[in-house]
Amino acid sequence: MTDMHRIVFLDRDSVIANIRKPSFAHEWTEYPATAAADAMQRLRDARATIAITNKVPLRAADLAQLPDLKMIAVAATGTDIVDLAACRERGIVVSNIRNYAVHTLPEHTFALILALRRQLVAYRADIEAGLWQKSDRFCLFGHPISDLAGSRLGLLGYGALGKSVARIAQAFGMEVMVHTRSPIPDAAADGVREVGFDELLETSDVLSLHLPLNDKTRNLISAKELIRMKRSALLINTARGGLVDETALADALRSGVIAGAGFDVLVKEPPPEDNVLLNLRLPNFILTPHSAWASSQAMQVLVDQLIDNVETWVDGAPRNVLA
Repeated sequence: MTDMHRIVFLDRDSVIANIRKPSFAHEWTEYPATAAADAMQRLRDARATIAITNKVPLRAADLAQLPDLKMIAVAATGTDIVDLAACRERGIVVSNIRNYAVHTLPEHTFALILALRRQLVAYRADIEAGLWQKSDRFCLFGHPISDLAGSRLGLLGYGALGKSVARIAQAFGMEVMVHTRSPIPDAAADGVREVGFDELLETSDVLSLHLPLNDKTRNLISAKELIRMKRSALLINTARGGLVDETALADALRSGVIAGAGFDVLVKEPPPEDNVLLNLRLPNFILTPHSAWASSQAMQVLVDQLIDNVETWVDGAPRNVLA
């Protein structure tokens, strides 16, 4: 390892938290944001040995021009922005952040579920339109409300976030079903039931996604999956936008194939103005701007772990390593 590391944080403004400087000798350069086209030049000009990135992509062509780069510390859990195969070929260590959002993201997930099941958006729109004020009774019954107690939550994915969502669901009195590629050794102890993909799709009252995005999971939920869901079901995605075919979802919501959806992620972020979900104005669809992870507490945990990852790598005992 070199005596003086040169660290470049490409998108410092992607986290709002106090970042302690690493304990070893280093030079620190940070940019509020970096366009993808500028990333390689900024790293090369600094002769960076450590790159920190949240959402700035680093592809094989970039890495080939960065002979000094030894480590990429991703300030997020998802690492699809980094060419891991190219990093392995070049001996570049890649680390990510894990289990930092185990409270904030599940809470956001249930905020979406509750808002949709209780028809908060629809009833707020009714009040703004003056319907309650003109009502001949003390309340409005225009939109059916459903309790969570006694209903069935289906989880696609059962890592730390899926487990936290399951615990909240159980507190609401929901039955929890899980589908994963690998058996869950502690399913019975957790009080969840493992089921096949077909049963999960067809019997869930709420289907919540907690999967990484890769070639196997891209468009995992498309038109043919949506049509198999209950017409009364909700689809919740706080994981990755590419897990769901956005056009198919918009069509399903407009035609009543499913009852509603709550999303915190889109295929492209920030979204273009013509994104089909961005422009979906329906009371049964809620879109938030990839903010499920972003509580102040979670962001502080993230940056503390980020620096821990860098320091342990320098100390020769790297953790949270992907490549």
